[in-house]
Amino acid sequence: GDFGVGEDGEKGKTKLELGGYVPPPLPKISSAGAGGIVAIMMGSVPTTASSTTAESETSNPQGGENVEEDEEQDLEAKQRQEELQKVRLAGERLQKEIAELAEPGASIVDKHDGKTIGKIVAPPAPGTTVLLAQMRLDRLGLLGDKDKWSRTNRILIGDSTKEYRYLPYLPLWWPEIDPETGKEKVVEEEEDGEEELDDL
Repeated sequence: GDFGVGEDGEKGKTKLELGGYVPPPLPKISSAGAGGIVAIMMGSVPTTASSTTAESETSNPQGGENVEEDEEQDLEAKQRQEELQKVRLAGERLQKEIAELAEPGASIVDKHDGKTIGKIVAPPAPGTTVLLAQMRLDRLGLLGDKDKWSRTNRILIGDSTKEYRYLPYLPLWWPEIDPETGKEKVVEEEEDGEEELDDL
């Protein structure tokens, strides 16, 4: 569709006017894609450190001239590996915590108002914190406009008192939902288009 930007004179905010397709309020992604992104962010995906070592050994075959540069590169590579190891260990701790808490049937409670906003359906995928949950559509901004999902959300899982943050996404098979009823939108076929084809 066509995109246009218009000014909201009353509030002074910029509105995005979309012609045709309107993107969903949450990202649409496959479970495998979400798991891959989280695994990379948590340091679960190994990196190849051998290439850096090989380059530093072969970059100066005569030796002596670039020793200081090689030492600096080795130090930087070592620091990167240490940082990655810290991220990996923190990720493993978080994965273990979530795996223990996120049992099927466990409640997801919004810390803001103490209301239950979802239930765990399936535990996290191995090596990630990506799990399947049945969530209230209105608390995700998919139904009505009273409540919206916030990036600064705080939730509790099960009986835990530790706060977590959640990032919801829509699976690829998720249908377009009517924000008024919460039911799947029925797409009406355009009869005009069929008549035009018949005329040709």
